[in-house]
Amino acid sequence: MLNTPAAPAAITVPTPARHAEGVSNDEFRAALSRLAAGVVLVTAREASLDPDDPGAPVGEDVGMTATAFLSVSLDPPMVLVSLRNGSRMDDLLDEQPMWAVSVLSESQRHIAGRFAMKGRVSDRLLFADIPYQRGEHSGAPLVGGALATLECRTEQRVPAGDHTLVIGRVLTARVPSAEGGPLTYFRGRYRQLG
Repeated sequence: MLNTPAAPAAITVPTPARHAEGVSNDEFRAALSRLAAGVVLVTAREASLDPDDPGAPVGEDVGMTATAFLSVSLDPPMVLVSLRNGSRMDDLLDEQPMWAVSVLSESQRHIAGRFAMKGRVSDRLLFADIPYQRGEHSGAPLVGGALATLECRTEQRVPAGDHTLVIGRVLTARVPSAEGGPLTYFRGRYRQLG
């Protein structure tokens, strides 16, 4: 009996995941990375774990960098933010209807990066050296030096694929700083205009 060499094992190269429409995740990301977006910090105040116990720890501030944020309506004033399903902010805003937005300036890239990190430290530590004041309606942090700040109350939550679109009625809108330009996000990086 002749020994014939075994056929080499077939090498399989993973193909990009394609959706029924034929667009892969990578193709979609690459195309949409060409759309410049403003950068905001969405914040909310998590309630105390036991509001009836005066000795219980007070609630914690929570923050998240977002680029999927836009104006929806002028009358009444409404905005929309897109939150990844199961994220801490998505879970919190499912229970807590009050939240805030700080429109970040070009000098606040470090804030955007800090709150966008995966596997990050606690939000309490992230807010430690950032100047902010509490919103009068939401109690959420409004970042000092932001180009604009908004306080919102959730009006509607709309499931959208792997995200939830949170539509909020704007309760306050302020322009505390007219200095500097906006922080933008383009082709996977934070950028300045000009």
